[in-house]
Amino acid sequence: MNVAVVTGAGGSIGSAVCRLLSREGYQVAALDLASPATLPANTRFYSCDVASRIAVRDTVDEIEEHMGPICALVNVAGVLSSGSALELKVSEFERVMRVNVLGTLVPCQLIGQLMAERKRGSIVNIGSVVGKNGGNARPWLDAAEQASAAGVAYGMSKSAVHTMTLFLAKELASSGVRVNAVAPGPIATDMTDSFPQNLRALIPLGRMGRADEVAAAVSFMLSDKAGFISGEILDINGALWCD
Repeated sequence: MNVAVVTGAGGSIGSAVCRLLSREGYQVAALDLASPATLPANTRFYSCDVASRIAVRDTVDEIEEHMGPICALVNVAGVLSSGSALELKVSEFERVMRVNVLGTLVPCQLIGQLMAERKRGSIVNIGSVVGKNGGNARPWLDAAEQASAAGVAYGMSKSAVHTMTLFLAKELASSGVRVNAVAPGPIATDMTDSFPQNLRALIPLGRMGRADEVAAAVSFMLSDKAGFISGEILDINGALWCD
């Protein structure tokens, strides 16, 4: 039985990942602070603060007791932040880093250790194009765009997730555990309802992405089809950023 842990399971991308993995035969442990309105088949909800080592440790113990050994981890939990880099408050920086960085690192550490012991497993983290391109806003044209697009705290947090992924990929490789990330561009979710039309127009494919497209990339990275891929940051952004 393949058991997958998905953090941030109540959000648009997290719930899309849960649905797809469930359809593919995984037993899914869906982690979030509050229970989603609906859960796919083969899914159990666990309330968990993923930035708390104690909470994650206790939740992982419970998952493995009731569902079996975890073989897949998808870290989706995250919060958005916007605004000017020059005006970023320390409290906002700390809020974003706690959820987006610590909330990815802690599950990677605790579940990654179990995977390493068993010499089996795959981890996929959710990064962002904003962790690569310095943000989508164009303050030299219109400073107001910064109020409606992901800002410096979010971008820094996702750059940290990318770097974390690379380090973990090398550290866990000898144990047969793969670690990758997907870096979405603008995705139509509840978090991006206010994404400005003039910034949407910068996406070469002419539209925002969908949560199910991110889920499909996650599924591929978890699968045996990606068996020789580790340490990759896969862009899903409609050619908004190419590297």
